[in-house]
Amino acid sequence: MNRKVNWNRLAQVAVVLLMALVLKQYYSTASVNQLRWILAPTKILVSLISGESFQFEPYAGYITSDHTFVIAAACAGVNFLITAFLMLSLKKLWLDQSAKLSSSFIPTAALFAYLTTLAANAVRITVALELQRRPPDIGGMTPGELHRFEGILVYFGFLLLLFVISERRRTKNTPRLRSLSIFPLLIYYLTTLAIPLANSAYRQKFLEGDFREHLVFVLLTPLIFIVPVAAFRYLKSNRPLTRQLRLSRFRVFS
Repeated sequence: MNRKVNWNRLAQVAVVLLMALVLKQYYSTASVNQLRWILAPTKILVSLISGESFQFEPYAGYITSDHTFVIAAACAGVNFLITAFLMLSLKKLWLDQSAKLSSSFIPTAALFAYLTTLAANAVRITVALELQRRPPDIGGMTPGELHRFEGILVYFGFLLLLFVISERRRTKNTPRLRSLSIFPLLIYYLTTLAIPLANSAYRQKFLEGDFREHLVFVLLTPLIFIVPVAAFRYLKSNRPLTRQLRLSRFRVFS
């Protein structure tokens, strides 16, 4: 019986990875016209939030009325969609090995990943619009660096939020939730760094300057969320020891 369950899990993992690979390959060659299934609802959400109107231009994207901002193919967030789908699916397959999984969990994970991507896209593009209108001076960042930082911050923030919601629905074990908070980071690094690096090594191409800068941003920006969680977890786990030390000192001095 266990052998059969293991083979089922391996088959489900293979299906999840194949779906992610096919979507990644599709996105690498898709035009903006072929991405309207994700760009159109994103544009609607951005219009509702920002009040900005957009006009679709074939093979260009959704352009604002003053032609100063465009929601192009690069704004589709398909890489985030793949990351969110992998996180939800692999978390279920790897961390919940004792649970019996129906075949519907894969399309369910895909649906939640898609809806989360739309929300993340809408927030990221709306913030990018505001940054373009009123660019702040943050640490001497260039507009390009600020745009990259904002995108990573929003996307990873939504990925972490999706993970927390999915875990909260399944368990009320708060310590376990904090202990697993590193899982979204590992999936994020896998899809945004490990796969591009492996692809560069396969093609025997050295990392270009722009990707090296992107690598630094991707490595460091998610830590804005992870470091406080890790620090809180460390302090809470050491609270009984700290309290015991204080009581022992009180006994000594009394």
